[in-house]
Parts: sequence; structure tokens; C-alpha cells
Amino acid sequence: MTDPRHADRSDDDVPHGDRRVRSFVLRQGRITPAQQRAFDAHWARYGLDPVDTTRDLAVTFARPAPVVVEIGFGNGEQLLHAAVHEADRNFIGIEVHSPGVGRLMNGLALAGVDNARVARHDAVEVLEREIAPGALDEVRIYFPDPWPKKRHHKRRLVQPAFVDLLASRVRAGGLLHLATDWEEYAQHMLEVVDASPSWRNRAGAGGFCERPAWRINTHFEKRGERLGHGSWDLILERC
Repeated sequence: MTDPRHADRSDDDVPHGDRRVRSFVLRQGRITPAQQRAFDAHWARYGLDPVDTTRDLAVTFARPAPVVVEIGFGNGEQLLHAAVHEADRNFIGIEVHSPGVGRLMNGLALAGVDNARVARHDAVEVLEREIAPGALDEVRIYFPDPWPKKRHHKRRLVQPAFVDLLASRVRAGGLLHLATDWEEYAQHMLEVVDASPSWRNRAGAGGFCERPAWRINTHFEKRGERLGHGSWDLILERC
């Protein structure tokens, strides 16, 4: 989401040799009593605690099915919709913002769905440590922080090294779906993915796609539209 993701320190405070791409910035918001109750009541059912070994995803979900990862799901509106309406697929949502995680778990429990799990951790580490090569059918990244100031562009999630990491985890023919409401970031994303030999742009080189049916027009996006924002979708197929 374009709301700042939460971080306890800036990359500018880290010695240059220690810098690495992270999937978030952490300034933890207030968690409501209802959201805290969600962790108490539902984490055992939906939560994924960090591990240092590759997960058997069929065991994680107690069934074999295509796996979709959504990185930075915000309040979980899109992921909840997907879990309900794409019941033949398994979903892993990765988000460090505790209120959003709590809200999503409440929604999943209320809907009575069991095909979604939540990791409250850095997406880069989850992908590197817990996801086997070629294990994913799709990765979705919707409205990541655009870091509009030029001196902050290095913090953007969609960078060549990260796109390469995603390519290593998505099977041949699988998808990477990116969306943003920040035009300059959309162009940056386009340049990154078009330069990668691992991904084929479904709209052709230099092109964007129409919003597909599976990505709903969320409350966040509607608010941006009222402010005059556009939106841009990129759908890439793993070569």
C-alpha cells in the first residue's frame, strides 16, 4: 500500500555494507482490542511463525493446491476476497503491520475459510528461507510504498534482485501481478520487469494490463481515485 509500511530504523541509519532490500518499513500502528483478540483466537489456525527450513506447503494447508503469495496485503481486503472466491487455491499473505494482520484473521474466521495463512515477517526472508524453488503459482504485490523522493528510490521493493528472487520461487508459466497508483513507480516497475529475462509481459514490452477480475477495487484504491489517482497493472508470466 502507499501508506508507509512500518520500520524501526531508516536504511540511511544502516552502515552501507549492511543494507539489503526489505519488504517493509515498520512504524507499528495501534492495535485494537478486537485485533489483539484475533491474534489470541486465530493465530494458531492462520498464523505462520518464522522457520529456517523449507515448508511443505501441502502439509501447511493440509491439501495440495496451487499457492498464491500476496506481499504487503495492508488491511487484507483483497486477500480475504481471494480466499473466499478462489477456493481452489491456497494463499499466503505476508504483512508486518499487526492491525492489518489481525483484521484479516478476523475476516477469515468470520468467512469460515481455511485456504489462507498469514506470515507477519519480512517477505524477503520468508521467500528465501521458507519457500522452495518453483513452489509458487503466483505472487501478487498491490500498491507497495512508492517511496516518491528520489533519494528513497533504493527502498522500493520492486528492484532487479527482488524480481529475480521471485522468479526463482515461481514455477514456469506462473504469474507475477504488480499494481500501483503511482505513475512514476509504475514506469520503474515496467523497466525492471521488461529488463528481466525470467518474465514475459502479457501486455507486451512496455505495456500495462487492464485490472483483471481477480483484483478487486479496494477501499484503498477507491480513496485514491477520489483524489484523482490512476492505477497501473502489470501481469508477468514466468518464462
